[in-house]
Amino acid sequence: MVDAPTQVRPGGRSAKVRAAVHRAVAQHLAEEPEQALTIPAVAARAGVHPTTVYRRWGSAAQLLGDVATSRFSGDVVVPDTGTLAGDLERWLGDVATDLADPDTLALMRAAIGSGPEGGCACIGDRHEQLSAIIERERSRGGRVPEVESAVDFLLGPLYYRAIFSTEPASSGWARELVATFLAASEVLA
Repeated sequence: MVDAPTQVRPGGRSAKVRAAVHRAVAQHLAEEPEQALTIPAVAARAGVHPTTVYRRWGSAAQLLGDVATSRFSGDVVVPDTGTLAGDLERWLGDVATDLADPDTLALMRAAIGSGPEGGCACIGDRHEQLSAIIERERSRGGRVPEVESAVDFLLGPLYYRAIFSTEPASSGWARELVATFLAASEVLA
């Protein structure tokens, strides 16, 4: 008896369902108010049975958290300009640009509105990126602020402006914020 070769399914059905459901969430949020997002509505858009979505995610909040985690992971590249100020300015400008996208903003608001896990999904990767920038400066021998201080001072105002303000964060605003932060934390001294 000869064993049949094992077929590898790149991605497989599970990956296709996940992609279709994620796309359906994004489409829904672009066209409908976030309060109208339900598992049955997403399932209908994705072309899958609601049970499939419930089995995998359990609730709309968990689904939004997964979509947000996927969306906010790896989109912004950690720059290496050679200086902490340059790295922070470019990175914060890129994050501001990302948050200015209406589809990104709709997803972020919906995920945050779904509960604490949704908020964490929107910012987890940003914490890691900021930590990497600070650690790289530390390895260069530079004076560095604490990561949590940088999160509070840089990301706090940026996310506040994105979520609660109608005035978008510009690259000039991001540069000023970084300069103020570095001066306040005496890293430039």
